[in-house]
Amino acid sequence: MTKIKILITGGGTGGHVFPAIAIADAIRRLQPDAEFLFVGAKGKMEMERVPQAGYPIEGLNISGFQRSLSLRNVAFPYKLLTSLWKARRIIERYQPDVVVGTGGYASGPVMKAAQRAGVPTLIQEQNSYAGVTNKLLARKASAVCVAYDHMEQFFPAEKIIFTGNPVRRDILDLQNKRQEAIQYYGLDPQKKTIVIVGGSMGARTLNNALRDNTNLLKNNPQVQVLWQCGKFYEFEFSGCDTAALPNVQMKAFIDRMDLLYAAADVVVSRAGALTISELCLVSKPVVLVPSPNVAEDHQTKNALALVEKGAARLVRDAEAGGKMLQEAMLILENDALAFSLGESIHHLGRPNAAEQIAREVLKLNTRTES
Repeated sequence: MTKIKILITGGGTGGHVFPAIAIADAIRRLQPDAEFLFVGAKGKMEMERVPQAGYPIEGLNISGFQRSLSLRNVAFPYKLLTSLWKARRIIERYQPDVVVGTGGYASGPVMKAAQRAGVPTLIQEQNSYAGVTNKLLARKASAVCVAYDHMEQFFPAEKIIFTGNPVRRDILDLQNKRQEAIQYYGLDPQKKTIVIVGGSMGARTLNNALRDNTNLLKNNPQVQVLWQCGKFYEFEFSGCDTAALPNVQMKAFIDRMDLLYAAADVVVSRAGALTISELCLVSKPVVLVPSPNVAEDHQTKNALALVEKGAARLVRDAEAGGKMLQEAMLILENDALAFSLGESIHHLGRPNAAEQIAREVLKLNTRTES
């Protein structure tokens, strides 16, 4: 029997890299003898994270087009053309049966090369608002797996498959981890816990909102805060008064996200697509503070998709200083609201997303087995 060969392309951020790895892992569980090759962008996180996950990867010399005036745009046409050429060579050499694109700099050239070569392609779109590249690629894609409703405004309706976003498996069962989480983070089991998640790099808005509300936290000692500030901001905020409060723990990096979520009574977070998909499975009350510094303001659109279903509270970035912690406190004080938010977001979770996408990928293998 001929082994299926899967090429997966995507990266630049965790929101593209981790779904790509999750899909590969799911395919491997369904078909252990499948072969894989990843293609990413040189210098981006996938070049490190994918090998760590046990998969081979090749890199393209590609970067994004800057929406503002930038000298880096001068080199963009050259990088794009050379990346298209190298992507075509990779397709010719590897001869994949299916190519999966999860978005990011390298995804466009590789998916385009695959489509020109007649290779079936599957797009995995994480966001509620599709980017320009995926909208163009969808015209010749075999299938488009999405995580939000109403995506027919971006993609051909007949190609859309609602799967949700693939997420890390360790957050699928948190009910039995709360006691372990309390011990792991040295928390007081008698106090309610607010978790602030700024991502691996951190979020200045969330950090500033905590620093500017020292008195609110000081006057509410019955509430404890786990504050993930990000490595980039650790030095700047470690000396602030908020970080010195006995009911606040500031950490640059979180190595056990499953236990962080398990410890939380309410989570305050940015609204990246992968983060939201995780929060739906965590099933805790959530306050979303979308980043305004992303293409097409897609984090706000991601957040509104939950807010419209009563599954999250939204605080605008510009209002975080005066509303972010206050909104979290309001939820902690209102058991009915906390229960309603947790129940509503739970119903949006898609725990089997990776497996469903993997099955769609395997369906696209049209090569005759021998």
